[in-house]
Amino acid sequence: MNEAVRIFEARIVERLHEAGRTELSVAHINLTRNLDERGTRLTELARRASMTKQSMSELVDQVERTGLIARRPDPTDGRAKLICFTGDGLVWLEAFHQALNAADAEMRDRIGSEMVDLIVELLGTYVEASGSEVRETPR
Repeated sequence: MNEAVRIFEARIVERLHEAGRTELSVAHINLTRNLDERGTRLTELARRASMTKQSMSELVDQVERTGLIARRPDPTDGRAKLICFTGDGLVWLEAFHQALNAADAEMRDRIGSEMVDLIVELLGTYVEASGSEVRETPR
């Protein structure tokens, strides 16, 4: 499964690069896939990505330098910061969704739509069945 995810994510990034969006690499996808459009706290990003807070902070720093995201005050807690897409980041996010759809279409062309639908359904069932059993990976 890891190899399939690696290939799929690489195709998304290749499609982004073909569209002229070369700011990010596959490594940054772990940040952007976990970032809510309205912003997400660093600790939550790290939890969702199963990464340490320090590792996620490094990714945030890298992506922030591209201008696609920014740290903003959390309106619900003055001490906390939200990681948010900037205006250019939202444009990038639209390009990402287009690249994701193209990669999905390629996969469907290669193995068939019915097979992709079945895989998605079965993995969803696995996630639901394992939900309460999953423990966080020790860091």
